[in-house]
Amino acid sequence: MAEPCSARLQGEAAAFTAALRTLVNNPQFSDVTFVVGQEQQKVFAHRCVLACRCQAFRGMFSQGSVGSEDPPGSIPPQGPIILGNVQPEVFLAVIEFLYTNSVTLNSHIALEVLTSSVEYGLQDLCKLCVKFIKDTLSVEQVCEALQAAVTYGQADLQQHCLAFIEGCTAAVVRTQGFHELSDAVLAQVLRSDRLAVDELDLVQAVREWAHVSSAVLERPVPEVAALPVQELRLPLLAPSELATLESHNQRDLLIPVESIAAAWRAHALKKGSGVPSRLCRPRRGTRPRDHHRHLDPHTK
Repeated sequence: MAEPCSARLQGEAAAFTAALRTLVNNPQFSDVTFVVGQEQQKVFAHRCVLACRCQAFRGMFSQGSVGSEDPPGSIPPQGPIILGNVQPEVFLAVIEFLYTNSVTLNSHIALEVLTSSVEYGLQDLCKLCVKFIKDTLSVEQVCEALQAAVTYGQADLQQHCLAFIEGCTAAVVRTQGFHELSDAVLAQVLRSDRLAVDELDLVQAVREWAHVSSAVLERPVPEVAALPVQELRLPLLAPSELATLESHNQRDLLIPVESIAAAWRAHALKKGSGVPSRLCRPRRGTRPRDHHRHLDPHTK
């Protein structure tokens, strides 16, 4: 007797997704309620859907009640789950993805949805967020996106943000996001040879960043700026600019006196010896100065 034929046939995916979308935040047949954000907005969901799509929710629902005689995996009735540290719109985007494998994003929530995707271990949602952020990147948001990319190990987004900053540096350094960068991320930005801004303007931008960070962290300016100022290319400044900088530096001690002394030494010797070679390289936006030819190690 011949073996019976079998096959798995795929129905209309769009219709299936549309049907599941009707269950998003739908109290009908819901068996779990979340109270989300400072607004304490109720969000309704179905444990079976969340558990099969997300390991974090599966673990949450499998714990059961302390002291319960119910077997493992049994989920007794319980009150709402409080999620006070997430915006309702962000959590609803996560829920939408779990039900439909798609997500509705906008520039106001994309970074926070990215954060939630990492926290819940949702790699596919993370990829969608990264794509959206890259496609909609702006001067105002690029530093916040870069900080998030570094924090969550998103190397591709990190490189994309850095390239964006390199293309419009003068505008970026005036944004609130720039002033909110961590010292490590700012130092990473300052290592780039392709920043489209002159070094004198960059020194001023770092000074403003340092004063903001000092106020927020309640730490002295020299302490919060210790890492980024190591990447400022002081030998690129003309003697008159360096003298003015040295005078201004007495007010806040932003730059170590050793760094200023090394820049003066480069001027006196008319070469970059004693200074790390990276600090003598003009950036893409560096305005030419007469002494720059002496800093070029290839110049005889």
